[in-house]
Amino acid sequence: MRFLPVAFLLALIFSACQSNEQSASTDATKKDTMAASPTTPPENNSLTVTEQANGWQLLFDGTSKSNWHVFKNTSDGSAWKAVDGALHLDPAQKKDDKTVGGGDLVTNEEYSNFHLKLEWKVDSAGNSGIMFYVKEDPKIERTFHTGPEMQVLDNAAHPDAKINKHRAGDLYDLISSSPEIARPAGQWNEAEIIAQDSTLTFYLNGSKVVTTKMWDDNWRKMIARSKFKEWPTFGAFTAGRIALQDHGDPVWYRNIKIRRLK
Repeated sequence: MRFLPVAFLLALIFSACQSNEQSASTDATKKDTMAASPTTPPENNSLTVTEQANGWQLLFDGTSKSNWHVFKNTSDGSAWKAVDGALHLDPAQKKDDKTVGGGDLVTNEEYSNFHLKLEWKVDSAGNSGIMFYVKEDPKIERTFHTGPEMQVLDNAAHPDAKINKHRAGDLYDLISSSPEIARPAGQWNEAEIIAQDSTLTFYLNGSKVVTTKMWDDNWRKMIARSKFKEWPTFGAFTAGRIALQDHGDPVWYRNIKIRRLK
């Protein structure tokens, strides 16, 4: 049996210790890197790199209403304010006849096939709505004379919640949403409206709640049975503006973004 020299054994031990130290140092570095770069959701009112690459447009940056104006400019819209990163309707800011300063906000641009995302919350017993395909024309008096609406509502306290097809997430007065998963007043809800090639889909808090075809015989029959039957322009257009409704109650919107679809 041969014995290894003592010097050689010491060299092997020293090399093993160095290897362990390097491995421990590498693991610690990995842990530090992971701790310094956690996976976090994007900031409010911003677009991720992927969203930008996919053609999303931010309609509200948290501070400016530059992408919006009051329908037919019937007021200066001063009751709509950018507050804490949200587009907020403050009815207390309306003046005199309670209409000066308010009014429905509409986008400066029109959209045809689109995917809209936003978040909303209402005050207790609050009511508002998100409309689309709104036409701005001297002959058209109100946004809801043309634009279908996703209902925004406090289901627990507003009287409209007692009416079928008037609850949060409904295609207002046309189709009830299912499942019903709107969050209570004061909490944020995530909403999506997708309109493409006559197919309309609503999502609320991650669940599909409404889907239907537009502009076919069934669409016209639904309108004929609804409160909108007196306006022949309602639901008739294939392009128009997005609108946020001033229903006289405090409401907040944020993370408003849209993507044009082919």
